[in-house]
Amino acid sequence: MTDELAIHVSGLAKSFGGRPAVRDLSIEVPVGTIYGFLGPNGSGKTTTIRMLCGLLTPDAGEGTCLGFNIRREAAKIKAEVGYMPQRFGLYEDLTIRENLEFIARLYGMAKPRESAADAIKRLGLEGRRNQLAGELSGGWKQRLALASCILHKPRLLLLDEPTAGVDPKARREFWDEIHGLAAGGITVLVSTHYMDEAERCHQIGYIAQGRLLVHGSVQEVVRSAGISAWRITGPRIGAELPRIKSLPGVEMAALFGAELHVSGADPALIEKSLGSLEGEDGLHIERVEPTLEDVFIHTMTVAVPEHEKSA
Repeated sequence: MTDELAIHVSGLAKSFGGRPAVRDLSIEVPVGTIYGFLGPNGSGKTTTIRMLCGLLTPDAGEGTCLGFNIRREAAKIKAEVGYMPQRFGLYEDLTIRENLEFIARLYGMAKPRESAADAIKRLGLEGRRNQLAGELSGGWKQRLALASCILHKPRLLLLDEPTAGVDPKARREFWDEIHGLAAGGITVLVSTHYMDEAERCHQIGYIAQGRLLVHGSVQEVVRSAGISAWRITGPRIGAELPRIKSLPGVEMAALFGAELHVSGADPALIEKSLGSLEGEDGLHIERVEPTLEDVFIHTMTVAVPEHEKSA
């Protein structure tokens, strides 16, 4: 990463049919950064990504992407961007090689066969180069989609929930590749619902109802949230979940295997609530470090009205 900014926008807003999708969003992303967008469905993540890459014109706000004005130079931005949408968008009746050669020709590349071969090698697709795209598993389709994004050597990758429905091994390999691209100077914006993926980003931002509520490194976001967390173990911990969820100060309580994880923003209140349980029915309570999931549960609790959380 460098001090040079790949993205610098302020006050972005976009509405559809009079309903706001993004509101007063400002963001700075240094070159070579992997920036993760998190948030519930319908929060404005995809709309933000599309405004940044010139696919949508904002109703309000200004800024630059890759040094180009997002309003006046959208075509120049698009030429420097690789965009991977949520749904697989390549031709399922063409092979991997045929898909990539076709896309290389669309980009007007001088040597489409060589460019496709380079992308096939980079993404480990050599053994499947002549396989139809429609016959690929989710993980291999993901690799093919990423290969199509990097064919024209973009400076910015925009990845919209790229690992949805992909197995853990394929997700890990995908993220190893993303880090390799970022190390080479490519900036990456990625939307995800997975906390483990968010923790692999250099910076993250949480969007709800079109507003950027928190942003920074994972460590900065967790530290600034002021959340406290506890681990509770015991022989009948599952049966205790409803009671513990209702205790004063408890914002989140969830089972992880044989342990119950509890968190909230008022440590004194939670400690008082949990203190009365220590030793009861063999329960053991200890304070632990809060997680990114704790932070986002808390953020939703305090920032989004109850009647709108499932909207």
